[in-house]
Amino acid sequence: EFPLRRGDILRHQLYEAAKQNLRAQAIDLGYLDAEFTTRVIRVSRQQRRADIELVLATGPRYQFGEATIEGAPDYPRRFLRRFLSFAPGDVFTYPQLGQTQLNFIDSDRFREVVILPRIEAAQNLQVPVEVQLVPSLPKRLRPGIGYGTDTGARLSLNYRDLNVLRRGHEFEAEILASELKQSLGVAYIVPSYRNLESQTAYRLGYDREDIDVFDRQTLFAEVERSRTFGEDRRGSVYLRLLQEDFTIGEEDSTSRLILPGLRFSQRRYPDLVRPESGYSFNVETRGTHQVLGSDTGLLQLIVSGNVLVPLPGRFSLFIRGQSGTTWQNEPLREIPVSLRFFAGGDRSIRGYGYQRVGVEDDNGDVVGGRNLLVGSVEVERALSEKWGAAIFYDVGDAFNSFDNIDWRHGAGVGARWYTPVGPLKFDVARRMQTADSGWRLHVSVGFGW
Repeated sequence: EFPLRRGDILRHQLYEAAKQNLRAQAIDLGYLDAEFTTRVIRVSRQQRRADIELVLATGPRYQFGEATIEGAPDYPRRFLRRFLSFAPGDVFTYPQLGQTQLNFIDSDRFREVVILPRIEAAQNLQVPVEVQLVPSLPKRLRPGIGYGTDTGARLSLNYRDLNVLRRGHEFEAEILASELKQSLGVAYIVPSYRNLESQTAYRLGYDREDIDVFDRQTLFAEVERSRTFGEDRRGSVYLRLLQEDFTIGEEDSTSRLILPGLRFSQRRYPDLVRPESGYSFNVETRGTHQVLGSDTGLLQLIVSGNVLVPLPGRFSLFIRGQSGTTWQNEPLREIPVSLRFFAGGDRSIRGYGYQRVGVEDDNGDVVGGRNLLVGSVEVERALSEKWGAAIFYDVGDAFNSFDNIDWRHGAGVGARWYTPVGPLKFDVARRMQTADSGWRLHVSVGFGW
């Protein structure tokens, strides 16, 4: 990849940049003593040509030595060492030092992180590393205010303690109040000392959702064990205890379930604020049976994903899809509302109200469905660094039988304002291919589903 090739004009700035890049690549590969022993340009004015000779002596390859961590006495040493992206004996690379610094910063526990490789103190080609930390306050109380057309106006209050019992454990409690939803939840998270992304979470919560389609109140307790499977891949196994009181259509019932499940996800978006390309997908399966003590028996599979493709002319193509299916041994009315499938809303089929699409009973009331298929195609044009304009088309349905799908269509235009917390979306959508056509405004925050 040397930028000067036979027949090119001799440009010294490219030559010097190439030399620096070549040596930097060697250093990134652990050859810290790499130097040019020969660097010559032989110029023939008569022939109008220049011959370049470069000889890079890499020297020996260095390794990481022991890492010392200073400045965070309230955290256990083995908890802090989980943020190191290298181990003694690994090939020394500066990108690994950068990843280590990023790991500490992303934990939200430290306001200053300094990584110092002590190359001058290397022994037997092993470089010791010093990590200097300045912790941030572990206890935080954060209020929030917002609005979304799926929830209405909302207020939230979040409390976090990121170093419970001085063991690096995390406790979180959150209250959310909106026009359509209310919730109260607590979580206690125990991190794995062996893997940065592995943890065990214990959750307890209450949800209330009162919309035109249904009214439900849900109490749940859950334990989840999660871990990573390589870059950007995460899986978990969980067990949820659920009691739900619900009213939907002419139904008024209570359901109790013991629900084990599996989740797997992969996300590849380098920039989560305004990505230029990437993809993500999620797969979840969950089920229960009367022999476990549940009121009903079912098995569900839920798959969702999206992909962002850059196009010429500052355009981009965003495609998303979601599907779900249910196998059950009792009628749909025995399934709690939170496990039924609905469509419509900001992140589903725009042009329709939140959860307004699904199977209808004899009175015309939406009661959800056993299956779900939703897809969307969106083209966006970047207008500036922070603004974009989009056109989109959504289609889908929540249904009981694949032989009886009533596809719902929505299309429209939107504006995107990219903020540090993600895109703020303003969409105006119209229901298509239906006699009950109409326009609806959708306001939401975030990227993807």
